[in-house]
Amino acid sequence: MAKIAVLGYGTVGSGVVEVLSTNSSSIATRAGQPIEVKSVLDIRDFPGDPIQEKIVHDIDDIVNDPEIDVVVEVMGGVEPAFTFVKKALDAGKSVCTSNKALVAAHGPELLEMAKERKLNFMFEASVGGGIPIIRPLNQSLTADEITKITGILNGTTNYILTKMSKEGSSYEETLKEAQELGYAERNPEADVEGYDACRKIAILTSLAYGSTVNFEEVTTEGISKISTADFKYAEKLGCVVKLLATSYRRDEKVYVITAPFMIDSTHPLYNVNDVLNGIYVNGNVLGNVMFFGAGAGKLPTASAVVADVVDCVKHKGTNVMTVWAKTKLELGKTDDEVREFFVRINGDASKDADAVKAAFGDVSVITVDGIEGEFGFVTGEMTEKAFNEAAKKFSVINRIRIDKTILK
Repeated sequence: MAKIAVLGYGTVGSGVVEVLSTNSSSIATRAGQPIEVKSVLDIRDFPGDPIQEKIVHDIDDIVNDPEIDVVVEVMGGVEPAFTFVKKALDAGKSVCTSNKALVAAHGPELLEMAKERKLNFMFEASVGGGIPIIRPLNQSLTADEITKITGILNGTTNYILTKMSKEGSSYEETLKEAQELGYAERNPEADVEGYDACRKIAILTSLAYGSTVNFEEVTTEGISKISTADFKYAEKLGCVVKLLATSYRRDEKVYVITAPFMIDSTHPLYNVNDVLNGIYVNGNVLGNVMFFGAGAGKLPTASAVVADVVDCVKHKGTNVMTVWAKTKLELGKTDDEVREFFVRINGDASKDADAVKAAFGDVSVITVDGIEGEFGFVTGEMTEKAFNEAAKKFSVINRIRIDKTILK
C-alpha cells in the first residue's frame, strides 16, 4: 500500500481524491499496489465530507509522517507551495504538482533536489491540464530534436475568442459570460493578458531544449485588444484568431512568444475551439505531432496528477531523469523574427493604398462592408523591427501576427 498526501483540497485536490477512489482498482494494477490518500492539507475544515478525517492544518504533520511516500501539491501560486515542496523532498518524499507558477519559477531547482535524493518531481498537469505533453517531451520524443512547439494553452482565452468568432459578440460580453460560467476568474488578467500561457510555453521550451527559459523574458501579449472588427477581417481572409504560445529554433537561436495570431484552415490548431487546448510539436525526425484535449478542469487535470503519482510509486527509489538545467537559455530577439502581419489602419483605402505599399511592399488592400474609416492589409514577410518602423508612419488600429506553422 502506497500512501500519499494532498496539499490543497480545492478543485484539483478534490479531483485527485475522486480519481483515486473512482479508478482505485485499475490504478492499483498499474502502480503495482493500492494507493491511498492518508492526509490532506488545507486551512479549512470540511464538516460532513468524508475527507474531514484526513484533514491536517500543519505541513509538518505530512513532512514528518514516515508512511507518506508521495506528496501532491495542488495549492497554486509560488508560496507557500515552494517551501512546502522543498520540505517534502528534504523529507524523502516524491512530489507531483499541477502548479505552473511553481514549475516555471523553480522547476530546475526542484528537479535537482529530487535527483540528488533519488526521488521524483513530476508536473505533467502543469501544462495542458489532462493533455499528456510533459511526459512525451521527456520520454517519447527524446530521439528527436524539437524544432517548434505551438500551442493553444489557455482554455479561457480560447473560449472567448471562439465565441467572438462564431457569434460576433464583443470581448467584454464574452469575458463576462466566461466569468459567469466559471471559465474565467473574477480577475482574469493572468489568462486574458497571456501570462498563464506564457509560463506554460516557458516550461515546454525549457524541457525541449534542456535549459531554463525565464518566462519574464518571453514577449507576451493578451487578447484584450481583439475586437469584433478583427474577426470580420479574419473571416474574409479565411482565418481565425487564436492566442498562441510558440517557440522554435532557427539559426541556432530559440525564439519564444505568446500573442494573438491569425491562422488559416491549413493550420493544425484551426479547429481547436472553446475551452479545449491543442499543442503542435515538430521534430526533425518524426515531423509533426498533435496533442489535443481538455486543457483544464477538475477531473482532466486530476487525471494527469494521478498519472504522475502512479509513476512515482512505480519508480520509488529511482529518479526518472528530466533534462532541464538551471543554465539560462538565451532567447533570440523578437525584433529579429520574420513573419507576416495583418494590419488595420485609419484612413481611406482609395487614397492611402499607395502610401501603404510604399512602406510595406505590394500588399492587397482589404475592406469589410459596414466598417468605415479604415482598411486592412496583410504584409509580406518582414522582421518585427522593420514592421514597427514602417507602422510608425500610419495610424494603426491593430496588428495581428500570422502563423504559418511550418518553418521555412
